[in-house]
Amino acid sequence: MAGNTFGKLFRLTTYGESHGEAIGGIIDGCPAGIELDFDMIQSEMERRKPGQSKIVTQRKEPDSVEFYSGIFEGTTTGTPIGFVIKNTNQKSKDYSHIKDVYRPSHADYTYDQKYGVRDYRGGGRSSARETACRVVAGAIAKQFLKSITINAFTSSVGSIHLDKPYSELDFDLTETNAVRCPDPEMAEKMIQRISEVKKQGDTIGGIISCVISNVPVGLGEPVFDKLHAELGKSMLSINAVKGFEYGSGFAGSEMLGSIHNDQFNSDGSTKTNNSGGVQGGISNGMDIHFKVAFKPVATVLQKQDTINSSGETIEMQGKGRHDPCVVPRAVPIVEAMAALVLADYVLLRRTETIK
Repeated sequence: MAGNTFGKLFRLTTYGESHGEAIGGIIDGCPAGIELDFDMIQSEMERRKPGQSKIVTQRKEPDSVEFYSGIFEGTTTGTPIGFVIKNTNQKSKDYSHIKDVYRPSHADYTYDQKYGVRDYRGGGRSSARETACRVVAGAIAKQFLKSITINAFTSSVGSIHLDKPYSELDFDLTETNAVRCPDPEMAEKMIQRISEVKKQGDTIGGIISCVISNVPVGLGEPVFDKLHAELGKSMLSINAVKGFEYGSGFAGSEMLGSIHNDQFNSDGSTKTNNSGGVQGGISNGMDIHFKVAFKPVATVLQKQDTINSSGETIEMQGKGRHDPCVVPRAVPIVEAMAALVLADYVLLRRTETIK
């Protein structure tokens, strides 16, 4: 299986399955001399881990990270950083009923057709459990980036939208509620909606918004490696993501150019930011802001028609522990992938001739 490595200079390779012994990764290209805050790394893992509230899966995993290489006395050495996250709460028997069944909108069918074998225990390699490895690497990337700040938050659940401009939000409030919305009133509405859907044995999607501030001018490699293109790729690689837009996004297609254009101030900043902090594929120093759309979780605790490996139509019903909405736990994953992209481009920038 190819496609397990992300990045060019700051590279992450992950391994492991949802119900295997462990998952983990190797971070290659991380510069030497970074004094790591391991409490910060673990706190990022706490934000993503299962079982953290009533509106997420109740699988209990401590998600403790063990580092095996690339770090000496708390400081990165410049050599590959190897790490592992043990799976301690597997319940493979929860999936025995789908051993020969293709779950609707899962990777079961495509994996079986492509590889001739599939790990039916929670989806195996296709499980979102793999994203825990990304959060580890993203936490280290954040510490490398230092002055750059990345704030992701839930901006919608189903049809419940937070419509305030991000400049009016207090990001310190994001972690004060289970849904990770920085508006407490909207957060309560979102939590209530997720709870209602969960009682029905159904699932619901939503949108995560992300704001990256203090980005230096000049990150991005035209023509095929534009900064926003790599951000889009990174977000679309996250499980359940169905859409990505940056800046004005699709709404920009309805605007006139005279209104959409970001006019310059004398210092090079712009009066508006419809470009989303990226022009010509290169960061312009303004905030980079984008949205990521997540579909409803595919596993629903309702009866559905599907087929088995023999092509027979059968009825199935989801069992076990599943998220009614993936969005709250995906917030740190979005931040992690954004950090990996920026870390890669900061290193690439260092290889260029700078004025």
